[in-house]
Amino acid sequence: MDTCYAALDDRVLVGDGSSWTERLRDRDLECVAAAPEVPDRAFVGTVDSGLQRTTDGGETWRSVEPASTDRALGGGDRVTGVTVSPHDPDVVWAGTEPSAVYRSTDGGETWTEREGLTDLDSESNWAFPPRPHTHHVRWIALAPDDPERLYVAIEAGAFLRSPDGGETWIDHPDGGRRDNHTLAVHPDAPDRVYTAAGDGYAQSEDRGETWTYPQEGLDHRYVWGLAVHPDDPDRVVVSAAHGPQSAHSTSGESYVYRRTGERWDVAMDGLPDPNGLARPVLSADSDGDGFLALTNRGLFRSGDGATWERVGSWDDAYEQVPRGLAVV
Repeated sequence: MDTCYAALDDRVLVGDGSSWTERLRDRDLECVAAAPEVPDRAFVGTVDSGLQRTTDGGETWRSVEPASTDRALGGGDRVTGVTVSPHDPDVVWAGTEPSAVYRSTDGGETWTEREGLTDLDSESNWAFPPRPHTHHVRWIALAPDDPERLYVAIEAGAFLRSPDGGETWIDHPDGGRRDNHTLAVHPDAPDRVYTAAGDGYAQSEDRGETWTYPQEGLDHRYVWGLAVHPDDPDRVVVSAAHGPQSAHSTSGESYVYRRTGERWDVAMDGLPDPNGLARPVLSADSDGDGFLALTNRGLFRSGDGATWERVGSWDDAYEQVPRGLAVV
């Protein structure tokens, strides 16, 4: 692990896990993304200042602006999801509240909206409970074998797809989860899509057309974090709680589960006590060795998803709800 960008409630931590430098202090953060091919470039979505970009490893940040649209990606909208394409690090996708999807093909210099998202029939049912008159793009994922095939999670209301880079959109499929939080794909199973949702975990084997709901052993069904082992598409970890109030609080209770076969098992060995644990943000380790878990009690690493060990130290000021993790 060379560089880690860890987004908390009000700051970004940049470091190698053993030591941290604080950046973007006193911002209201939502998400973070970076690519191993360009480790000094990262993107952070915020509530109060749009999408922020660094090109010098987090030393300096600036707001990015869209092109050919009246929407205010840089300074107005809440930027709630950001993804760097695994096919080309200069292609970056961002999602906002209200729900819209933007694409940059030049590493974040310029942006265009991929229009038509809110023209879908299901849009009338989209709503985010804490702010019921709006909704947002929570996650964007790209198929591992097709840079134009896009999966978009709307919180709350829909799982959406585009086969052509956002030129056209396919509406919510029958049986799809509606409160999607985190999506994942895997290069060894390119037809598969994984989702961690407030209405449970689900998995598709046909690029999001139909879904199964393997829940055995998953006793907490408000699922937030999700990661798939780099070398094994059948080894999945999720973070979960009984409900949103418990999940999104440092005084709540959250768990990590692992699935390697037909059932889920609690995978808390080495992690902090569930009491007082906000739902961890999970990521595949960029070194290909397993998983990382960003918690309000520190950063943890696991080779198998079952047992964990702390990475470095953790200051009391960092005991905040984690918002995003990018490891390059």
